[in-house]
Amino acid sequence: MIRIPALCFAACLTVVPTFAFAEAPVITAAKAVRSGMGWKISVTLKHPDQGWDHFADGWEVRDMAGNRLGLRELAHPHGHNKSFTRSLSSVMIPDGVRKVQIRARCSGDGWGAQVYVLTLE
Repeated sequence: MIRIPALCFAACLTVVPTFAFAEAPVITAAKAVRSGMGWKISVTLKHPDQGWDHFADGWEVRDMAGNRLGLRELAHPHGHNKSFTRSLSSVMIPDGVRKVQIRARCSGDGWGAQVYVLTLE
């Protein structure tokens, strides 16, 4: 019978935790259409939604100085890694602004690092 010292046995059984980080939401497309006094912004996202506990739950429009112009909240998962498009109407963008930033977030990891710059035409 082989005897393994207790210290070696405990060290050999030490479990190193591994973490699986979900990907951030990716903005794959966006467009802006002037609508009345404001703009209608449509954004296409892709995210590996994992159900109600972790899904793409919103996106925001900001001017180039970082001031929020609009927020579109998403209320439910949209399927694992499927692209989907949602719009936000009546976004008030000051006259003369030609570019805006769009960022997406997910309920698990918060705001993603991607900043999508949309040129207004």
